Amino acid sequence: MGTDEKQNEAYWMEGFRNGNSQALSYFFDLHYKSLGYFATRLTQDTFEAEDIVANCFVKLWKKHNDFQTATNIKAFLYISCRNACLDHLKHLKRKTSAQEEYFRQLEESEESILFQIIEAEFLQLLNEEIELLPEKCREIFKMIYFEGKKTDEVAEELDLSVKTVRNQKARAVTLLKTAFLKKGMSDALWLALLLFLQNR
Repeated sequence: MGTDEKQNEAYWMEGFRNGNSQALSYFFDLHYKSLGYFATRLTQDTFEAEDIVANCFVKLWKKHNDFQTATNIKAFLYISCRNACLDHLKHLKRKTSAQEEYFRQLEESEESILFQIIEAEFLQLLNEEIELLPEKCREIFKMIYFEGKKTDEVAEELDLSVKTVRNQKARAVTLLKTAFLKKGMSDALWLALLLFLQNR
């Protein structure tokens, strides 16, 4: 973290402890999306996840005097979110197989929760970069990696040649790789991210 980032963080922490609602907005913007991915992954319920995350920020704000660092805030949010997800799953009368699996992990393993946190933050960063792609690249990338469609299916749906779809896909991957490498991600991590996307 650079000097400017540390100073910026110190500024918002002081405001947060003093009850400045703009500081709450700063931390909300910083963590809301990744917490949303985290809670949705664990509960398998988007609407419930939104409620859980919103309540975590309410709890955070009620204790705003208690936090000394931005890391404390992040830890509190994820722990609160994890506990709320566990509580939600515990009280479900019927669970899907995915919910059963996450319930078991939440009860038994701290390592799996750490992985979920890292994955949630990865997805937030990825989505931010995807939205910066040229329109056609973005559309094709989402259809292939998020919707699981084949190249020929995308070509037919968008009325494009298969070659055009492949070129746009390759361009999207190249642009994203460049963006992530500039942020310090290694080639190995980038490959792991692509494999993760293909297996979603």
